[in-house]
Amino acid sequence: MNFLKMTTLAAAMSVMASAGIAETTLIHGEAGPNRGARAEALQWYADQVAERSGGDIKIDIQWGGALFKAKAAMQSIADGVADMGSVIAVYYPQDMVTYGIADLPLNNPDAWVGMRATDELMRTSEAIQNNLADRDLKYIGTWTTSQVNIGCKGTEIRTAADIAGKKVRGVGAYGKVMGEEGANLVSMSIYDAYQGLDTGLIDCSQGYSYAVAALKQAEVMDSYTLLNWGQVGGLGIFMNLDAYEGLSDEQRAVIDQTGMDMADEFGRLITAANDAAIAEMKEQGVEIIELPEEERAKLVSAGEKFLAEWVETADGAGLEGQALLDEYRGLIAKWTEERDTNGYPWEAATN
Repeated sequence: MNFLKMTTLAAAMSVMASAGIAETTLIHGEAGPNRGARAEALQWYADQVAERSGGDIKIDIQWGGALFKAKAAMQSIADGVADMGSVIAVYYPQDMVTYGIADLPLNNPDAWVGMRATDELMRTSEAIQNNLADRDLKYIGTWTTSQVNIGCKGTEIRTAADIAGKKVRGVGAYGKVMGEEGANLVSMSIYDAYQGLDTGLIDCSQGYSYAVAALKQAEVMDSYTLLNWGQVGGLGIFMNLDAYEGLSDEQRAVIDQTGMDMADEFGRLITAANDAAIAEMKEQGVEIIELPEEERAKLVSAGEKFLAEWVETADGAGLEGQALLDEYRGLIAKWTEERDTNGYPWEAATN
């Protein structure tokens, strides 16, 4: 434990002891604002931890980057600036290579299936746990951006070939695949895509249905293509390993189980938000296009190149990349079958 961690922990214990406080307060750093489906899920997590622990554990969420920005989250948590926090894997392609598996362009469009597969892999793989421990991190729970789709102004994407020549805001491996298909990639934040579409700086923007609604991008879109392809899932809660190991067995059990259950709650929230966003787009006159299966298969095939690159990166980090990828694909198949057989857990709860 470094000096910063020791002094932070000692100060917290001193304050709690002098005040006669029995509860354990964990500080969570969140770079985003306190609004939207993910913020709602994070608050649900904090509330559930308090309830399930009988008030023994309190999570104090510091919103809006008050403690650290998104690109500093991993190191800040490891250094003890906060006990726990929200981490985006794409900002750490080497250090978070294990979590980056959830960002790969696989045939995995279902948000709940993706979260469950990612969560099980992160919890059960000894290699992943050891890799994170080397960075003084402990995995707690996962979210997802949900299915990657593409919205356009003045044009449509009906086939993979239609991507060629388009000026596209594309990011991560999904953006790279669009580049392979002939798109002219434009580096742009999703928050700037409204203006980009409105001014013609871009023709199309990679995005997610709930985000289109939240950012009012349907106002500047004529078409929105459901790619039925994959998602960006390397987004979740991590905890400082020293802080985690300093908890009692009972406290760790609450932290872990609630983190696991968060996938069900966020799955419910994001599915409803995406459905509502699609309905809203239709009402605004945006054409909703379903990419045909044979066209989707072309994108999945083009993504194989970037899966191989991830395997190489994982191998370089001392991991067995192909074995992890095969295991992850098996978990996606497992949770897809669970969904097809028993439905979503929130549907069963309402029947």
